[in-house]
Amino acid sequence: MEYIYAALLLHNAGKDVTEENVTAVLNAAGVAVQDARVKALVAALEDVNIEEAISKAAVAPVAAAPAAAAAPAAAPAAAEEEKEEAKKEEEEESGMAGLGALFG
Repeated sequence: MEYIYAALLLHNAGKDVTEENVTAVLNAAGVAVQDARVKALVAALEDVNIEEAISKAAVAPVAAAPAAAAAPAAAPAAAEEEKEEAKKEEEEESGMAGLGALFG
């Protein structure tokens, strides 16, 4: 996680996310730097719009609480809708987690 935090810190400070900059931030934080992980991070973020990724993560949909007074006939349809929404959210989360899994 420290590697991702370093990249976010550099982005927030308006600096380029390069191997040298990430290594410098990690060294300043007292982290034992693994060059392979730094290279993998920089390569993975090369074509990523960090600002867009942050905004998508910040507005990720929250699961809606089921209505307590739902009509009995509407309950099966509502349950089916919730399953579909949960499946969509799971797919979105797995896509976002993919980048993090590279460095985990």
